[in-house]
Amino acid sequence: MIDIGVNLTSSQFSGEQADLVARARVAGVEGLILTGTCLAGSRESAELAAQWPGYCFSTAGVHPHDAKSVDGDTLPALRELAALPQVVAIGECGLDYNRDFSPRPVQDQVFDAQLALAAELNMPVFLHCRDAHERFIEILGPWLPRLPGAVLHCFTGSDAELDECLALGLHIGVTGWLCDERRGQLLREQVARIPAGRLMIETDAPYLVPRDLTPRPKRNEPAYLPHIAKVVAACRGETPEALLAHTRATSAAFFQLPLQE
Repeated sequence: MIDIGVNLTSSQFSGEQADLVARARVAGVEGLILTGTCLAGSRESAELAAQWPGYCFSTAGVHPHDAKSVDGDTLPALRELAALPQVVAIGECGLDYNRDFSPRPVQDQVFDAQLALAAELNMPVFLHCRDAHERFIEILGPWLPRLPGAVLHCFTGSDAELDECLALGLHIGVTGWLCDERRGQLLREQVARIPAGRLMIETDAPYLVPRDLTPRPKRNEPAYLPHIAKVVAACRGETPEALLAHTRATSAAFFQLPLQE
């Protein structure tokens, strides 16, 4: 199994990254993709990934929360990072109209610029969308024919939004959100409608702790991915083995991962 979204640069993991990677291996996780959410974080993610070649990989991008920090040097620096062998996607990029930590016009511009970079480099994109679906699709849609792939990570949208994403060919990343009895019921129903070959699994660690773990940990980590996978499989009416086989194949192909056997 492959965890496609790990925020290993989080301050919650400071000084513990090697232990987290070791626990993930013991748990049966076969690869980690470390999320870059700003230029500095993308550099750090790439540096961390280089410590575990063939096991850890990374993305390079600017999250919409940090769009306001982008200047004339940011995109050239991301282009340089993208040339590193461990960097496998552009992102996390997209729109977040929920918190509006960056002005919406700036988010739009920075998202479009990163899509252009991904198209130029023929790299897949690792996407974020919250409360911005219509504008997100409006910006993303024209670029899709020029991108080798696009995955909307941590999907929590409506049925109509899922249908449109699938119709456009997007891959969907699912987290432990569906382990949350308060707000995960819709995703538990939706995940059965995501075709094999378009579904990926992730923790988004250290965020989105699966609320049905006992005892419940204070933070999430990749070692909990097998638990999330079991819940996803149950919601889809699949065996965990079947789910892990097709999500692993999908993730490895999407990110072109040279996984160690």
